Order: sequence, then structure tokens, then C-alpha cells
Amino acid sequence: MLFDYKKNQPWAENLQIVTQLGLTMAGCILFCFFIGYYLDKWLHTKGIFVTIFTILGVIGGAVTVYRQIMEVTGQNKKGAGTTEDGSG
Repeated sequence: MLFDYKKNQPWAENLQIVTQLGLTMAGCILFCFFIGYYLDKWLHTKGIFVTIFTILGVIGGAVTVYRQIMEVTGQNKKGAGTTEDGSG
């Protein structure tokens, strides 16, 4: 049985957006975690950089996900309430 994309298009698009947001958040956190891990290993510290960079990864991931949500919903700051030429 094949997946009928045209019939299930809204559902498939929503699933795609949710998956993208989750992977973006996880990628930011893991990337920063490994940077902190290797800095701790290189500088022989005990988890300081892992903690700092993991927190930065969570914050950076949240900001990126927020921006993606605003772009998808069309509520970005630049275009909200104005036309292309900047007039109200």
C-alpha cells in the first residue's frame, strides 16, 4: 500500500515541520555538547565546558526553533503588519 501524499498532504507537512524542529533542537544540543566535551578533554577540566556549552546549545536551539516557527506561521517581525514597501 502506497502513501497517498495528495490525500494526506496537511498531515504530512505538519509531521515534516515537527520532525525538522525536533532534529534542529537535538542537533544544536549535541553539537554544543561535543564541543564542550572535547574542550574539557583537551584542557583537563571536569565538566565545566560540557555544562556551559550544553546550556548554550539549549538556548541556541530554542532561538533557532522559535525563528523557524515564526517563519512557518508567517509571524516574523519584519513583515508583520506592513507591506513590502514598508508602509502600513
